[in-house]
This record gives sequence, structure tokens and C-alpha cells, in this order.
Amino acid sequence: MSHTLFDLERAIERYAVAEATDLYALAWAQVSEAPPSETRKQREQLQSFKRVLTSSRWQEAGRRRAAEPQQVALPKPVTTAEPHTRRDEEQARRRTPRPSRKASKAAGAVHSHPQSRPEAKPQTAVSGRPQKPEPPTEPPFLEAGRLSEIATELRPFLEQTARMGATTSWGLIRKRLPAVPRLHRDDESVVLCLVDEDRQDGEPLLSALVTVRDRHMHPRFPVIAQQLGVPLSGHPAEQQMVWSYEVLKAHQYWRYRRP
Repeated sequence: MSHTLFDLERAIERYAVAEATDLYALAWAQVSEAPPSETRKQREQLQSFKRVLTSSRWQEAGRRRAAEPQQVALPKPVTTAEPHTRRDEEQARRRTPRPSRKASKAAGAVHSHPQSRPEAKPQTAVSGRPQKPEPPTEPPFLEAGRLSEIATELRPFLEQTARMGATTSWGLIRKRLPAVPRLHRDDESVVLCLVDEDRQDGEPLLSALVTVRDRHMHPRFPVIAQQLGVPLSGHPAEQQMVWSYEVLKAHQYWRYRRP
């Protein structure tokens, strides 16, 4: 991991846009292989690198560097063949039998009459009732490195939400954080788990602040809480009580803490 960060820093200094982009994605993939609590420094360094990679000044410098003329190696002079080599080639051509006339005619017939391909039939318009619009499909799954990057960007936003004594939703998150794309529902749960895996001992669950509709408990909260070690039964009333308590604890815990 340290070697990748070192190479990424060197690529940024050289304004190598393509190389730096690939190394940035590779670094996040390597970060995702360890628990978030063990990679805080690396993720902070990657976030600082991202500010450079997304800056218009650095990108413009990279485009100018790529447009600079490169030194083209001159072709080597072609050496003249030796006299005895010419004679050997001439003798080899004389010994090579020439194709017969029948073979030449057969080869010409193959090339002059290629196999015809069936023409594509024109598609006819379907008449009748208008087709119903298809329901929106789930976004594709993202790689582990990208999910780790999103969780790192999301955690400060949820901390600020807790300081304000409020809750949020995935729709509001995408409006406030344009870099966060629309995620598959399973990926949403993974991101929230990664956010809370980075918490210190005694910190409440920030994932409880992500709600649905009018500040209702997210249906995935019981599964996320159980994966994070919060004791929870399958009774809806108890799940609702645990969720309300986690929201209250998050508001109280982060109220007087500054970033």
C-alpha cells in the first residue's frame, strides 16, 4: 500500500493524468482489503490526493504536459545486402515452382465471387397500444475500493448531520455530495457498514441517521446493526426502539464535537 501511495505521489508531481488515475483506483482497492479503523491515515492521504486530481489547475497542467512534442527516434539506416545474398535469393526464386494456370484461375474465381451475405430485413414498426415504461433498474454493483471511497466521503457528512440534530436520506445525500452516485441497495448497506466500522469505541451508529420517507427507520437498519454487533431481535417494536435510541445517542454524542 505504501508503495502505491508513493508511486501515486510521484505521478501527481509529473502530471501523469492517466497513470495517477489508475494508481488512485488501485490504492482504494488496496485500502478496502483492511478494516477502516486500520487505514485512517491512508484514506486521509488519498482524500488529499483526490483534491489535487480533481482540481482544474492540475488537470490543465497535465493536458499541456501530454501535448508537448515527444522526441521521435530516427529509423535506422537500411544496409545494402551483400552480393552473395542477392545471388542466393535469385537462385531460390528460380527453384520455386510457379503456380499452374488452373490454380491461378481457381484462385481468381474465389476472390471474384465472394459468398453473399443475407441482407438484414428492415424492422417494421409495432402498431397497437403504447408500451408501458419499464420500471427503473437497480444500478450495477461497485467495486470494493469505490465503496470504501464513498464511505470515507460520507462519514463527515453524517457527523455534521448528527451535530445539527437531524436525519437524512440517500436522496439528500446525493444532492449534498454530487460525487456519491446512485447505489444498489446492497451497496448502500455496505457503505453504511463501512462508515460505522470506522467509529471509535463508544460511538453510536451514524448509519441510523439515514432514514426513509418522513424520518422513518430505514428497512435495512436492523441488518446493518446486527452486522455491527448491536444486539437486536426480530420484533419490529424492539427494532424501532433500538433505532430511536441510536439516533438520540448520535445527536447527543456529536452535538459539541467539532470536526
